[in-house]
Amino acid sequence: MMNNGEKILAALCYFSVLFAPFLLPLIVYFVAGDKEVSYHARKAFVSHLVPFISILLVVFFLFGQHVGWIIGAFILFGVLNFVIFIWNIVKGIQVLRW
Repeated sequence: MMNNGEKILAALCYFSVLFAPFLLPLIVYFVAGDKEVSYHARKAFVSHLVPFISILLVVFFLFGQHVGWIIGAFILFGVLNFVIFIWNIVKGIQVLRW
């Protein structure tokens, strides 16, 4: 069971989607001594990577593709990024309440 400081640190990894998406979870993963905090930092880091990868895919779709693919990619990746953003907020709240 995590103490309050560890809960806050784990929750900040998820909330960092608002201010430092890659940096904070990566630092916490390597510095944290608690396995649960490292677990949450790793999950947060992976969930922050998905929007970055989707942005790269959208840029790929922009070059030489049909207009339908471009619009579809924007819609698909926009919804995906929104869902992941909400998921990070929810997970941060769940860790604090845990």
